[in-house]
Amino acid sequence: MNAAIDQPILRALSEQVHAQELQRLAQNDKGARPPGWALTPRSVRAFIVGDDKLGVRTKFFGDNALVDRCIVTLMSNRGLLLVGEPGTAKSMLSELLAAAISGNSTCTIQGTAGITEDQIKYSWNYALLLAEGPSARSLVRGPLYDALAEGKLCRFEEITRVQPEVQDCLISLLSDKLLHIPELDGEASIVFAKPGFNLLATANIRDRGVHEMSSALKRRFNFETVRPINDRKLESRLVRDQTEALLGRSNIDIPFDGDIVELLVTAFNDLRHGVTAEGVVVEKPTAVMSSAEAVAVGYAASLDAHYFGDGSVGGEHIARQLIGTVLKDNPEDGKKLRHYFDVVVKQRAQKNKQWKRALEARGELER
Repeated sequence: MNAAIDQPILRALSEQVHAQELQRLAQNDKGARPPGWALTPRSVRAFIVGDDKLGVRTKFFGDNALVDRCIVTLMSNRGLLLVGEPGTAKSMLSELLAAAISGNSTCTIQGTAGITEDQIKYSWNYALLLAEGPSARSLVRGPLYDALAEGKLCRFEEITRVQPEVQDCLISLLSDKLLHIPELDGEASIVFAKPGFNLLATANIRDRGVHEMSSALKRRFNFETVRPINDRKLESRLVRDQTEALLGRSNIDIPFDGDIVELLVTAFNDLRHGVTAEGVVVEKPTAVMSSAEAVAVGYAASLDAHYFGDGSVGGEHIARQLIGTVLKDNPEDGKKLRHYFDVVVKQRAQKNKQWKRALEARGELER
């Protein structure tokens, strides 16, 4: 890693944040490792789902069997495609898998409509190309080239946002495990994949149909659906842990109490499922009401309380940030949220002070 890591940064890589855990797992690693892997499959699993004996905390809150299937797929000849609703931690799981398996999660392609084939495979230093012609010195390696040559995972985020003709360049790579460079001669014209190479992609269900993958490319992936957390206690733990971690990075010492976490997770579950625990039916907004969004609301509410309030997070802080989250996609969601405040929040405000404080933010919906 470069020296810039020692300077303040907004977000460190998983292999940096959890370096001590990875080291402990490597020291206690027993059993056979797949060729090119930094850890055994059992240790990769422990890194992601946690191991109390080794002091490795849980990082992915969800289906442990899903994690097992992902690890098995990455040992095989097929790529892995994680699909699901936005905010279900697909990218986080992808990064954790790359950090544990390859020891490096930076070999990443961020899919956009404008990305080109040469950006993901290789391009040229045109000054050297004009001066010397095609050579290994004038070649600029892309993420796929690096992954093949070094035997590591290549992460491809939002693969369905990439043009079909760019997607299809992956077909031969996944089948033949090599990259042709026709501009070069001899052995340099072919890059063979070293052990450890594989492709780990993500796609949002809401983007399905933006650029549908070809059937030929789909056959070269195993699909795994990452679903929202259905366990309220587990989601509350996730939201609290992640929010407190974000506050810690910002050097903000502010309590994020259990009653606030409960209010936040309850509101998100109500709007996500369209029905409350009391059986009241509410209209689901078109906005994404994921656990990741809940963490973002909790963090923003804490910042609001810290910088503009008395340092105590209350229901009004959660409600203000919730309004911003729901209204960012579709103005019609404002009607649905007003109904939620008038029917659900108002009823709960009669029995709970934090819900009463949340109701006080109702007026901001009329501005």
